[in-house]
Amino acid sequence: MKKIIVLFFLCSLSVTAQKSYKRSYHDNGKLQSEGWVENNQKVKYWKYYYDNGNLEKEGHYKANKEANYWRFYTQSGNIQKEGHFENGKKSDWWLFYDSMEKINHKCQLKDNLKNGYCLMYKNEKLISAVRYKAGKRLKEWTTLASFKKENNLSDLK
Repeated sequence: MKKIIVLFFLCSLSVTAQKSYKRSYHDNGKLQSEGWVENNQKVKYWKYYYDNGNLEKEGHYKANKEANYWRFYTQSGNIQKEGHFENGKKSDWWLFYDSMEKINHKCQLKDNLKNGYCLMYKNEKLISAVRYKAGKRLKEWTTLASFKKENNLSDLK
């Protein structure tokens, strides 16, 4: 029994020792990135910074690949885009912002390609929509009425 407890203790120390919080720095000394590494792979929450110190992007890793929700920022600190990653590839809905941090367009993506609807906005009003499949443009609507007539808006959740 004593051998099992000692073995368990040594194994738990080994696992704990393999997980660490890492930071890297720009040449100017400012923080470039920070996050968790486990078994030489990025995991959990990470942040990246521009050399001016502003946040560039933030999100989660799973086994060294982007996962879950990520946010990206301009060098001046405004939100630029945000969306989901699945297995290191953009998926689901992505939101893209203009310089005033208002939604410019939002698109459904799968494996880094537009796959579904892309909705374009101006002054926070829907102005057009485009349907894609595996990155190929299928159809465009230039009025909300024509779009509503041909599409079920519950598909846009």
